[in-house]
Amino acid sequence: MRELELLLENFWIYKEEDKELYYAIKDSIAKFKIFLNEKLGYHVIVNPSVIKLEKIPGRAESFMGIEDFVDSMEYAFLCLLLMFLEDKTKEEQFVLSEITEYIKGNFMGEEEVDWTLYRHRKHLIKVLKFAQEAHMIQVDDGDEQVFARSMDAEVLYESTGLSRYFVRSFGTNILEYRSYKDFEQEEWANLDKDRGFMRRHRVYRRLLMAPIMYNEGNEDADYDYVKKQRGMIESDLEKYLGYNLHVHRNGALIVLDPEKNIKDTFPSTKAISDVVLLFNALIVNKIKNHEISVNKSGTIILSKGNFEELINELKSKTDHGWSKEYREMNFSILAERILEYMEEFQMVSIIEMGKTVEIMPLVGKVIGTYPKDYLENLEERN
Repeated sequence: MRELELLLENFWIYKEEDKELYYAIKDSIAKFKIFLNEKLGYHVIVNPSVIKLEKIPGRAESFMGIEDFVDSMEYAFLCLLLMFLEDKTKEEQFVLSEITEYIKGNFMGEEEVDWTLYRHRKHLIKVLKFAQEAHMIQVDDGDEQVFARSMDAEVLYESTGLSRYFVRSFGTNILEYRSYKDFEQEEWANLDKDRGFMRRHRVYRRLLMAPIMYNEGNEDADYDYVKKQRGMIESDLEKYLGYNLHVHRNGALIVLDPEKNIKDTFPSTKAISDVVLLFNALIVNKIKNHEISVNKSGTIILSKGNFEELINELKSKTDHGWSKEYREMNFSILAERILEYMEEFQMVSIIEMGKTVEIMPLVGKVIGTYPKDYLENLEERN
């Protein structure tokens, strides 16, 4: 069902942005509500402004943050912006200096907020841009990009009233939490009496919210559930989403049909995706030729230097078909981009304080090569 897919894919569906889609999803919720409640433990929030599926992950993963945020201060600024907006009614206007004053007065991090610092202003600009893209605020006059150049810049904003729906409701006082694991424990606390429900919800969430669910050994109860309930899971995914479940010795993952057009999947139309497909093929070939050894866990352990040597080899052999951006990219930046992208899709794990790279089994599941006719034409030109 495309409507369910869109709820899973998007943070929320904003009525003013697409009324037709809003009503189409609203009318179809009854078709998959039981699946969401019973298999994922998810609930759909419907109000006159948005439809939101509370997508709580089965397990917190490093790639689940806000894509453009790179510093904890940005997350802190976002939380403070949400607090600032709590008292703002729909269509109420305010100016940038009110936000900066509020954040400076309420920030509790180790580093004091100093708007004379370009870095701090840049962090806030990212947060304001995110809030606009999420339709929580809109610009009525001015441009916050000017704030990057001058701390005296002023912008007139307007609240849409959506910020109150951004954060989920918690059953306990989260001010006492000290780790993200406290949030995970709170999520499962009410299901402790029925561990069957808890495991089912966690497994379905992990399969839908992560690139792969790895087998973590004989004591891995979640993976054992996948193996024992494979038929039911396959049936549910096919019925409600048209997805295919692949279960291997080392992991279980959802594989989409080629015609599916979903953002944040691998492979994708991004140039980096093509580079990584070729890189995965290079690694698989080296395994077949006994140039790289796979350990008992199904992973490959390499120093970061050896990992970068493989990237250098990949570049020398295949960059003739890369996009101009990646073909001409500085090597250290290229290596970092590839490593970050692969980590995001759980193809690698960076260990030992960044000195070692563990290549995960997913690398062997998704590989790519150039079309035969392209290689033949390339050979003729050379």
